Amino acid sequence: MLAETAFHSDETFTQKAFRRWLDRRPRGDVNHYELIQGRIVMTPPAGWPHARIGSRIVRLLDQHVSANKLGIVLESSAGYDLPSGDTVEPDVSFIATGRLAAGPAPKRGQFLRIVPNLVIEILSRTTARRDRTEKKDVYASNGVDEYWLVDPDRQEVTVFTLGKQKYSAGRTSKTGRIMSTVLPGLTIVLGELFEL
Repeated sequence: MLAETAFHSDETFTQKAFRRWLDRRPRGDVNHYELIQGRIVMTPPAGWPHARIGSRIVRLLDQHVSANKLGIVLESSAGYDLPSGDTVEPDVSFIATGRLAAGPAPKRGQFLRIVPNLVIEILSRTTARRDRTEKKDVYASNGVDEYWLVDPDRQEVTVFTLGKQKYSAGRTSKTGRIMSTVLPGLTIVLGELFEL
């Protein structure tokens, strides 16, 4: 899988300056922007089957989370201003009720300033390398308890759990079910994710 970042700024930004920069983007801009280690990273829309897999994950997680009153599940338009100074927009995220209540409270039109308990990234040609390295490190250092990498090409999911500011080696599943330590009782049949 070839990594092709369409834009990576040479200049560094704070989260506040990044937000001002984003607010000046044209309304029709469909690209995806994040602030990683002070630099703006732009990637184009991922295309098929990324969105289909993402919507399926959101639906399956949300059914479990809502039925058990565990918190909230968010899709890729939810941005997070993390304590490290990075601003990310994971493909899917989950925030537990307790962490959400501990705040700070979300504000309309603003990025969340809460560290999610679970982050899921769906690999694409333009994001795979960064999702496996830089963003994985960002999520670990900020305290994201569980991190999933979903690989549509290999039809596999790797689940990482947080130790001491570092993720475990990860459990990769190509068949069977995905289990989550952050969402007890959740089981996702892998075949359900990749059916198109």
